[in-house]
Amino acid sequence: MTAAAETADGRDTEAGAAETTAKPSLWRNRDFRRFFAGQFVTNAGDSLYTVAVLWLVFERSGSTVLTGVANAVLLLPWLLQILAGPVVDRLPLRPVLVGSQLVQGVVVLALPLAATTGNLTVGVLFAVIPLLTLATLLMAPMQATVVPRIVPDEQLSGANSALATVTLGLDMIFDALGGAFIAVFGATALFIFDAGTFALAALLFGGIALSRSADGDPGGETGGDDESILGSYVGDLRDGIGVLRGTVFVELVLTTAVANLATGVTLAVLPAYGDALGGPAVYGALLGALGVGRLVGSVVAPYLEGVAYGRLLFVGNAAGAACWLGAVVAPSPALTVVMFGLAWVPAGASGVLTSTLNQTVFPTDLLGRVSTIKGTASGATLPLGSLVGGVVAQVLGATITVGLAAFGFGFTALYLLVRPRLRRLPPVADADPAAFGVTVASDSEGE
Repeated sequence: MTAAAETADGRDTEAGAAETTAKPSLWRNRDFRRFFAGQFVTNAGDSLYTVAVLWLVFERSGSTVLTGVANAVLLLPWLLQILAGPVVDRLPLRPVLVGSQLVQGVVVLALPLAATTGNLTVGVLFAVIPLLTLATLLMAPMQATVVPRIVPDEQLSGANSALATVTLGLDMIFDALGGAFIAVFGATALFIFDAGTFALAALLFGGIALSRSADGDPGGETGGDDESILGSYVGDLRDGIGVLRGTVFVELVLTTAVANLATGVTLAVLPAYGDALGGPAVYGALLGALGVGRLVGSVVAPYLEGVAYGRLLFVGNAAGAACWLGAVVAPSPALTVVMFGLAWVPAGASGVLTSTLNQTVFPTDLLGRVSTIKGTASGATLPLGSLVGGVVAQVLGATITVGLAAFGFGFTALYLLVRPRLRRLPPVADADPAAFGVTVASDSEGE
């Protein structure tokens, strides 16, 4: 690198090098802008129907148990995405992106129809929830697979941060306004608007230009007459598990699973907890605070790439648990909302840094299956937590249950305290696959 500056024409060489290394802005990438906008719109739709459905189930049943069951079903993609990873690695990406949005839009339209005929019952809500869940199943591994295909490696962190920001920012806005929207305009108007968001997202995703290989290659190496689909699927999963085996991610997935168990508990109880503090407006404010906290964390995440990853996880989770407990004992609903939001700042930062870490240390051709295996192993406790939370709240009450859930973040801090190997993990900016125990190389290496 320095030799270039020592040539006879040093200035010209330096200028050429600067020109070569200059990278265009992420926002000049047309495909990323469309993907970003599509995520913006579809997450608005997800937030709206989630808030509305959970509130309506609680309002019409008065049962935290049923609310927990409803939330558990909505969270099933975390459990089932292990089925989606190998599929995403093989299916044409653009048709799946567009199709998932159209299915959700059509299903959501059934709810205003039921509302206008006076049939929007808990039973109808429970009939629609699984359909919405299945339609979102492929979206989490889809993002992990699409982003590296449309964004250069050196811009992955910025892209992940931007996507997390728009996702969590919409959680903040639409979660906070969801309860008020229902109170003012009613469920019919909300669900009609919701269907429109999915239609717009489908149009945006449809305009993304992906290469033939990225769009899927049926009949290529993804299948054959002598290889059964089941055998290929099992082989793909085995590849993903093989990449993860022996890495530090196995232990990190364990800590995330405990934190997600507590999160599932909280999401199931939050309608009842918000109702006790002041009604749907407080419920929406608590969800909005959760989104604000994660949003702030996602915005600052790129500035934390130089901080040791293990130390960041330890300090962040300890602080998050303390703020969570502070929210429960706060003397006013307003202070409860603020403290609850602060508890989620570390989680927002960790989410962005973990996404960047995955895309840095794992082979690109295995990202879909690796991300879904990790997501399933850590996220399977989300629906379980919702089921447990609904039952516990019925016995102990919503406030005590939310307080107990703070242990989710506390467990991660305690685990890292007794595991020096994890606390010493290097910064994401210096991420080396070997430092995290990852030894498998990409198929393209060495060609």
